[in-house]
Amino acid sequence: MKLLVVGNGGREHALVWKLAQSPRVQALYCAPGNPGIAELAECVPIASNDLEGLKRFAQEQRIDLTVVGPEEPLTQGIVDAFQAEGLAIFGPNQQSAQLEGSKAFAKSIMAQFSIPTAAYADFTDLDAAKRYVHQQGAPIVIKADGLAAGKGVTVAETVEEAEQALEDAMSHQVFGESGSRVVIEECLRGEEMTVLAFVDGETVRPMVPSQDHKPIFDGDLGPNTGGMGAYSPVPHLESVLPVITETILQPLASGLAQAGMPYRGVLYAGLMITAEGPKVIEFNVRFGDPEAQVILPRLQSDLVDIFLAVLNGSLATTPITWHPDASVCVIAAAPGYPGPPTKGLPITLTAPPEGASQLFHAGTRLQEGQLVTNGGRVFGVTAQGPGLEEARSTAYVAMERVQFKGKQFRKDIAAK
Repeated sequence: MKLLVVGNGGREHALVWKLAQSPRVQALYCAPGNPGIAELAECVPIASNDLEGLKRFAQEQRIDLTVVGPEEPLTQGIVDAFQAEGLAIFGPNQQSAQLEGSKAFAKSIMAQFSIPTAAYADFTDLDAAKRYVHQQGAPIVIKADGLAAGKGVTVAETVEEAEQALEDAMSHQVFGESGSRVVIEECLRGEEMTVLAFVDGETVRPMVPSQDHKPIFDGDLGPNTGGMGAYSPVPHLESVLPVITETILQPLASGLAQAGMPYRGVLYAGLMITAEGPKVIEFNVRFGDPEAQVILPRLQSDLVDIFLAVLNGSLATTPITWHPDASVCVIAAAPGYPGPPTKGLPITLTAPPEGASQLFHAGTRLQEGQLVTNGGRVFGVTAQGPGLEEARSTAYVAMERVQFKGKQFRKDIAAK
């Protein structure tokens, strides 16, 4: 088979790394890819939001399956565009992708299917939003409705902080059009957990769970990022997995199917495990980043087989097995992140250490033969071991092989 992966980040590097292990894959392309991906696949200079360019490439190269990594092309309707031309593509269609593309839409769907989540209201008027914040008090959560690269959420501890977040989103437009509508939610307390699942319409097959670390600094301090690291398994929370499937994942899939918009692809449930049980913080419509970097190394089954099963509706009978070893990913970020990162910093890589580890490129590029920083999150340093402590230790040893000026990384990933 000839496969095309769309995207250029750490998640896409992890996908390419896993797909390259399949005996079914004869040729592997990635658009646009990055220097790490280029070691495993042929990178083609087509942007991930250039739907026409991607479609034309898939037709010309007779691609058997396209796999979409990032959310933007999904919300733009790449799946609908490919399917209209008879091209096989993995991911939800544009209607289903609204689960991530609009937080207000996701909230309305959760209300419709009685899926547990935080109480909320959504607004397009700044003054009305401020009045609501004053009525509710703090702490309170402010979310830009649309896509904001994982940075459109503010957990405001004071009313003043909430008002500033509203002004930033709605008046100053720091998230562009994505902030013209905001969702204001009650602040859930508990521990966060991520469960991803393969969904082929009616059938839901949860993956092994993981836990992401969003804030930039140790101890979950500082502003939120796209994710500073993740680990899997999550032993102290896994007893709630059956409840998550029963009250969240399956009701969503069944409800959407009955409503005439069946969901096909990877469903990402960002959850808060509260005293009342698991509640949804957000849905995403693709693999998480960095969650993919810890989950995919634990997958023993052929990922191509699973993707094809989702497309042809045979997920229920497709074997999916997971490695018992733990997996830990620590992100190496550029100075300035999660604000504007410093790009163009020279990177030095040394030989990998002993033990099972992977180095997933996220924000890198080649500049006159020199590897340099090209984004906020530069690498995902991932490692496996028989337990979390061993995997964590190997990951932090592996982190030493990555050197660039001002490197930021959390030192407490998987310490919970």
